[in-house]
Amino acid sequence: MTGGSIIFDPLLPWLVIYAVAALALAAVVLAIWRRLPGWWLRALASIALLVALANPAVQQEDREPLSDIVLVVVDESASQRIANRPDQNAAALANVEAELSRLPNTEMRQVTLGDAEGDLGTTLMTAVTDALTEEPQARVAGIILISDGRLHDLERAPDLPAPMHLLLSGEPEDWDRRLLVENAPAFAILDEEVNLTLRVEDQGAAPATDSVPLSISIDGDAPLTVPVPVGEDVRLPITLPHGGMNVLQFTIPTAEGELTDRNNSAVVQINGVRDRLSVLLVSGEPHPGERTWRNLLKSDSAVDLVHFTILRPPEKQDGVPVNELSLIAFPTRELFLEKINDFDLIIFDRYRRRGILPSAYFENIADYVRQGGAVLVSAGPEYGGAESIHRSPLGDVLPGAPTARVFEEGFVPQISDLGARHPVTESLPDLVPGSTDEGPGWGRWFRLVDVEVPESATTVMSGLDDRPLLALDRIGEGRVALMASDHSWLWDRGYEGGGPQLELLRRLAHWMMKEPDLEEEALWVEPTGQTMRIIRRTLGLETGDVTITHPDGTETVLQLEEVSPGRFETLWQAPEIGLYRLTDGTEDAVIALGPSAPREFEETIASGETLAPLIETTLGGVRAIADGEIDIRSVRAGRPAAGRGWIGITPRDAFRTADIRITPLLPAWAFVLLAGLLMLGAWLREGRR
Repeated sequence: MTGGSIIFDPLLPWLVIYAVAALALAAVVLAIWRRLPGWWLRALASIALLVALANPAVQQEDREPLSDIVLVVVDESASQRIANRPDQNAAALANVEAELSRLPNTEMRQVTLGDAEGDLGTTLMTAVTDALTEEPQARVAGIILISDGRLHDLERAPDLPAPMHLLLSGEPEDWDRRLLVENAPAFAILDEEVNLTLRVEDQGAAPATDSVPLSISIDGDAPLTVPVPVGEDVRLPITLPHGGMNVLQFTIPTAEGELTDRNNSAVVQINGVRDRLSVLLVSGEPHPGERTWRNLLKSDSAVDLVHFTILRPPEKQDGVPVNELSLIAFPTRELFLEKINDFDLIIFDRYRRRGILPSAYFENIADYVRQGGAVLVSAGPEYGGAESIHRSPLGDVLPGAPTARVFEEGFVPQISDLGARHPVTESLPDLVPGSTDEGPGWGRWFRLVDVEVPESATTVMSGLDDRPLLALDRIGEGRVALMASDHSWLWDRGYEGGGPQLELLRRLAHWMMKEPDLEEEALWVEPTGQTMRIIRRTLGLETGDVTITHPDGTETVLQLEEVSPGRFETLWQAPEIGLYRLTDGTEDAVIALGPSAPREFEETIASGETLAPLIETTLGGVRAIADGEIDIRSVRAGRPAAGRGWIGITPRDAFRTADIRITPLLPAWAFVLLAGLLMLGAWLREGRR
């Protein structure tokens, strides 16, 4: 294939040539005005001179024709793997390959689009853009998409150099039902209703249905089923059962004939927070450690503290008139009978029985614990004496019975073997500089009440000669703790370097108030994208394998490794987003990576409506694969590229230049000679006249 053209290689700059042309034109105009008979010869001479300065040449190219390229983008995202769409994809691709193979000088470039990372949906236009950047635009004769038309990046559509066509998967009778959560808060207050708005919606050729059963499950517990209407917003009141993250799963049953059940579930993760934590602190007498408890509880803005100190017991008779006392009466009946259930935690700090609280009140406090309350006892010498609160009905629930011995000598508090695994005391030595494997680097205490701890209780800290220092226990639905010393304030004052007293007391108080982060037996997941960090905390020395149930029902079994005492972990890359259930046979967890119904399944009915405006700008067309095979034809640019049963591509006639030859039309001297002869002819003609 050969092509030729005339090019110019001027002997002078074009600006100079334009100036010479202007002078020549002026001279010719002057000759015409003076009616010189040789003006036309002068004009021809000027033209010959200007052509000589422009130095024209013939450029000849040897061209090798290039084939036309047709981009075929095959959508194999999640929504294209439902029903019979994989078979439709394969049939459409085979049809396109056969049609393009019979067109001369035509190549096919296939691009396969899978699932995007995260929940980006179908990035069809991104795939087209990337494919176009790898091919010469002048060779692209057409773009064919094999897809359900549900894309999520239309705004990234590039400038299209050729007709675009959509071969649409799906069947006319397709229908699907999906569950949507229209409104859900990220946080909610415990024991208060929070309203969620849900909607069950039918798409496509769905059968008429008035209502469907909706199953509601929190953290994988047994579901509650209620009927909800189809096509209407439903306001659903929910009360969270516990603090921390609550995973709510809503599910509707799979109906016969619908495309997929991947959008029949919705997951909402709501963080349950307490409005205020109510704490009652009862100090039996003033002492240096009293301020430690008060400072801890007052430093937390989420704690409502009620604090009473017994400064003047009933038996004290000092002759001061009652009307001159500035103290208020201890409202025992109101606190321990009428409003005891309003408190999340009751702390007895060096409290002794002085006749202020009758036995019936202590019995009521014990019942409060069994029904879900929490009691913490910070014991001083009085705990080992005759006035000990352990010698009341409350002693039935306390985790340590005094032996009447009180040790008044220095000792360094130690973390027990179980304490190293318990969330209340784990890693406490790491918070103090100077701690080593041989022992913690904190200061000594100088008092220890000797107690006997029952088998049901857990000793997490020990004191002199490994005697129990801090014991924890669960009684019924409630929790109790006993600190067998009142010298934690020495750490607060920095004695011998101090210690992590605020962190210890904070963890202890929050464990008793059932904060999920401080549960000693727990299984949870920390997600980062689609990577799960699976964490199992236990007081045991080993834990079982974790079974993960995928959104599609398949299972994966993972073995955890111990990374610290009582803490087992592993990392696992989830294959897709959705709802995952985890269990080790004892503890269960539910985690949602992205939405339970990914973006791919928000709309599953195949449709070309989204792509139609873009396709129309290229004169392309949308054709249903279900209608049968299509023909592919060559059409001229600017002509309609789609019709009944066919689509078209526009041949680009692209080529590659293999060789270039440049030949001057005439030597420059020949043009000058011609110009001279013409000027001579003009002079002779005008001279004869």
